[in-house]
Amino acid sequence: MKLIIAIVRDELHEPVSHALTTGEFRVTYIASTGGFLRRGSTTLLIGVKDERVEQALEIIRANCPPATDSKEKNATIFVVNVDQ
Repeated sequence: MKLIIAIVRDELHEPVSHALTTGEFRVTYIASTGGFLRRGSTTLLIGVKDERVEQALEIIRANCPPATDSKEKNATIFVVNVDQ
């Protein structure tokens, strides 16, 4: 079992969350703020079985386009092992 922690820009959280739930993933999201300019972001928590991690990551990448400015990111993704 894995926990995917995806920190996305506020304006991208809705399409990413919707695509994940359409793909039958369960998503919990938390409003968060961070970074140099204190821009709003949303932290998505997705519990995933090992064999579905790549599918979830593909959905996130497909719904989170690359940032136009090379200094900014539209998403930061962490994948963490979960024992229980």
